Amino acid sequence: MSIEMPRYKAPDFGLDIFRNAPDAAMAPAERDGIVPEGYHSTSMFPEYFKIKGRWLLAEESRMDSCVVYRPESNRLDVVEARNIRKGDLILLGRTEHGEDGIYVHAKGFACSGDALEDAFVFRQGRSRETSYSKDYDQLTELLRYEKQYGKVVWVMGPAFAFDRDARRAMQAIVENGYVHGLMAGNALATHDLEGAYLHTALGQDIYTQKSMPNGHYNHLDVLNLVRRSGSIPAFVEEYRLDNGIMVSCVKNNVPFVLAGSIRDDGPLPEVIGDVYQAANAMRDMVRDATTVICLATMLHTIATGNMTPSFRVQKGGGIRPVYFYAVDSDEFVVNKLLDRGSLSATTIVANVHDFITRLARGLGVM
Repeated sequence: MSIEMPRYKAPDFGLDIFRNAPDAAMAPAERDGIVPEGYHSTSMFPEYFKIKGRWLLAEESRMDSCVVYRPESNRLDVVEARNIRKGDLILLGRTEHGEDGIYVHAKGFACSGDALEDAFVFRQGRSRETSYSKDYDQLTELLRYEKQYGKVVWVMGPAFAFDRDARRAMQAIVENGYVHGLMAGNALATHDLEGAYLHTALGQDIYTQKSMPNGHYNHLDVLNLVRRSGSIPAFVEEYRLDNGIMVSCVKNNVPFVLAGSIRDDGPLPEVIGDVYQAANAMRDMVRDATTVICLATMLHTIATGNMTPSFRVQKGGGIRPVYFYAVDSDEFVVNKLLDRGSLSATTIVANVHDFITRLARGLGVM
């Protein structure tokens, strides 16, 4: 199997509905962080706005944000409401089919062969009983393509750190160039570094599952040592660590964003404690991502899904899809992502330890 990137079909702006549509309305923000009444809120799909008789694409979209027109560059920027500045020209309108000079193009990558004609068929949902063989094959080929042409961002929960083989599989995936960015919380990094230094996670051996004497101190001791070293890379070097997810990211210069939580121990020096700064850092990392894979972390998955569009404008003006995967052992978690509007996601219900080891074997790195 080889990956063939779907072709984007832009709207035909020669049609009467587009030619007869009015220019989109806009109004200035009255002060920082406050948008005008009737503002337009964005989706993850390509959205076009008619400005001075021409339809412009908002290139870096995301869900639940505002569109700002920059007259000096004739550009549309998608901006979170909290980042709006007084005087910004905000696009207005609540319709999506051209009536207000706004068109949401939800089917730019649609394939006519995907539609099912039968009104009744079994197993249309995604559950533990779903056949995922094709999904694994497609993801394997996609990652091989993205290794050369794209940017793959992984969003990971702490479950990976609790299993030796899962850590080894993810380490191999990093070392072989299939990871261009990592987003997680304090827990994933802390327990992964605990695994690298003490071979435990929360005091339990990551292979035998045997609890170590006073093991509940292990992650706290590791946190203290990392903070003493001053950074994760300094800790890795000082203690000559050679295994795990964070170690492989450090040694392969893979950037990571660690978003803080109110329940964090420590935290690690790199953890961003301000939630809005963390959100900005995550947005910067996914801004040019072409594939995003979220694993065993419901809130990070939903947050990332909300800030990731379904398309990416490439250099030269071409438009390609952004692939978004959500993997969790709980059907509720992956379905919650779909309920929140991230309709372009592919969901897989699986234990992430099994998922990542199967994927690593499919890529031929284990």
